Amino acid sequence: QVQLVESGGGLVQPGGSLRLSCTASGRIRRIYAMGWYRQAPGNQRELVAIMSSGSSTNYADSVKGRFTISRDNAENTVYLEMNSLKPEDTAVYYCNADIERSPTNLRRNYWGQGTQVTVSS
Repeated sequence: QVQLVESGGGLVQPGGSLRLSCTASGRIRRIYAMGWYRQAPGNQRELVAIMSSGSSTNYADSVKGRFTISRDNAENTVYLEMNSLKPEDTAVYYCNADIERSPTNLRRNYWGQGTQVTVSS
């Protein structure tokens, strides 16, 4: 069993900051890409930021320069530092990871349960 557990969401004023964390646990042989997606009411889930196992990154245009993704591979954890938050950043944020399990070597995508981020005055 592999699980992704997120934390760090909440309510913040426009211009504020939040840091999201997501830790993968279970029988893991290797983690490839880890990233963050978000889904606002009435919208489709969209990519926010993703980091490969080799540390290359990709960001949605709407968050470039404001959000930073990072990883601690020893802890199987991915972070999303969010600065200069805007009301339009309000959404449920989901962690995603491409994981190869042990001992089966089966590889698939996993999702966290989601954490609410609300940007409002």
